[in-house]
Amino acid sequence: MNQADLLLTNAFVVTMNEAFDLFPDGAVAIAGEKIVAVGPEVSIRAEYSAHETVDCGGRVLIPGLINAHTHAPMTLLRGLADDLRLDVWLLGYMMPVEREFVSPDYCRLGTFLACAEMIRSGVTCFADMYYFEADVARATAEAGLRAVCSQTVLKFPSPDAASYEDSLAAARDFIQEWKGHPLIVPSVAPHAPYTSTPDILRACAHLAAEFDVPLHTHIAETALEVQNSRAEHGMPVVPWVKKHDLFQAKVLAAHCVHIDEGEIRSLHGAGAGVAHNPSSNLKLASGVAPVQRMLEIGLNVGIGTDGPASNNDLDMFEETRLAAFLAKGSTGDPTVLPARAAFLMATRMGAHALHLGHLTGSLEPGKRADLALVDINRLHNSPKFSRDPNAVYSQLVYAAKSTDVTDVMANGRWLMRDRRLLTINEADILLAAGDVAKKTDLFLIEREESVVSKLVAIGGATQEESFEIQIKVRLEDPSPVLAALSGQDLHIVRSAHYHEFDTYFYFASPAQGRLRYREDEFINEAGEVYNVRVRLTLIGPAREREYERSILLSRSRFIAPAVHSLRFYREYFQPIHELEIEKDRLRWLVNYQEEEVFVNLDRLLKPTMSGFYLEIKSRTWSRGDAEKKTRLIVGLMRQFGLGEARAVRQEYADIAEALAEKL
Repeated sequence: MNQADLLLTNAFVVTMNEAFDLFPDGAVAIAGEKIVAVGPEVSIRAEYSAHETVDCGGRVLIPGLINAHTHAPMTLLRGLADDLRLDVWLLGYMMPVEREFVSPDYCRLGTFLACAEMIRSGVTCFADMYYFEADVARATAEAGLRAVCSQTVLKFPSPDAASYEDSLAAARDFIQEWKGHPLIVPSVAPHAPYTSTPDILRACAHLAAEFDVPLHTHIAETALEVQNSRAEHGMPVVPWVKKHDLFQAKVLAAHCVHIDEGEIRSLHGAGAGVAHNPSSNLKLASGVAPVQRMLEIGLNVGIGTDGPASNNDLDMFEETRLAAFLAKGSTGDPTVLPARAAFLMATRMGAHALHLGHLTGSLEPGKRADLALVDINRLHNSPKFSRDPNAVYSQLVYAAKSTDVTDVMANGRWLMRDRRLLTINEADILLAAGDVAKKTDLFLIEREESVVSKLVAIGGATQEESFEIQIKVRLEDPSPVLAALSGQDLHIVRSAHYHEFDTYFYFASPAQGRLRYREDEFINEAGEVYNVRVRLTLIGPAREREYERSILLSRSRFIAPAVHSLRFYREYFQPIHELEIEKDRLRWLVNYQEEEVFVNLDRLLKPTMSGFYLEIKSRTWSRGDAEKKTRLIVGLMRQFGLGEARAVRQEYADIAEALAEKL
């Protein structure tokens, strides 16, 4: 008789092997970390004796579930910013908070919290992508779970790296340290094509191929990503990453929501796995992945929860059920993705998507003892019908819940017995997570109260204190000004023609200032647009001082490149009021009496106003300089034939508001 360490008996064994064998009166024999036999209990007992035998009480014994894509430490961001578009959620909240708080200890705590939740959900293996991945790996191994742990690489600074070169070096060190570990498969993760460069994609692919480890990335999660790829690269996402050697590695591609048949075939041909994330894709309104077509073509498609900040849980029972329902609802065919196929995605096929199918995902001899016991004798799963043995898949997918999981084992080690966690102190991590939440709340409360802080949080803002001496007048006929500017007395340093579109955001407190989103169209002599510049300017309240027919304005300004859409900034800053202004601007930089002066000739197009406005302004730095430039500007006004013109004190936004009130 063969000797085993453990016999699991009196179980309904759902093997998820190639033959989909079911053993209603089954048993499993385990030696060390491996399964050595699976079959009817009578046969297993006849062939094996063991040091320990566990009576499973008629519960269903399943392979441990595979969470094919998540960001484990983001448990500490769960519920932080919900019901937002993906770009606002990610760039406006997740990344600023991560820059402030993410550290090795943060990742370790968040990973323990995630592992506790996943163990309770019957998960024994997951694919992670985050920062400080070595610390994620250490916490995961201590918790006893199996994982593909992927070190993130981005084209911009991240919480654990000042540059992508640093991230890449960290990934290499991480892979070298952890390769060969019994639970952790180290990996590299170029975050996404839109956060990478061709060099990053190639370097990551070559690194993964060099060490024969997976490469984990996001692909085609949103329609906007695909649209931008076509506009920027002339092709969809999958052909573009293929062009840059990504598929030289064993790729795990998360999402793949917006890919066509050709791209599906490219992924299949490259041997890539796909992680389908139904809850996250629905919650962020990213769309519905063409899962049924992927399966028909032969792709290995696993199921992932995505990060807890965008789901907001790590419940694979819920995710598997939703995957089946979503496929049926999106195709209009109730026969699509039946329960057994969905459960396959959550187990053996998911393991293959992670390139770990040789280790886990099914209950069969030679594979690791990664398994869970599920009690389906619960109120919400009663009664049960036995005429069809395959009914167990329906019971598991359509009715079972994560709370039905009673026991979990990974790599031959019990992680939970009778719903009691054995490797994680749940009370301690809940207490520590609560402390992190309080600090995060304080950070965001302070930030949300300040438009400046919110602008700085999304990056690229620079501060300047602006001191200007200026005068503005209204005129019906600009010809005297144009004639003077083309005369001999003035030296034109440079000139420009703009079409300006301004959107002003107003906030509850005037002390916050006004945020201006400006799109400048540069117009050539033929009247054609040859360049576009978009900027954000946060204009603080002005401090004014009167001079002779001029005003000295002192104000603080924060200027940032507007790298996102107007819609993004509207949803991110949430102004209480908006104002739109459109104007045609001719601008000259004039050298007048050895001083540089800007001359703007503006025509308001929205709101529509007759005539023109002339602005003359110059930067200043002291009271004496301001008085000197005041005299200079007044002299220039006389040269324009406007010596007696009445100055307009209002700014364009104020003029437009006053006009709107009259209308």
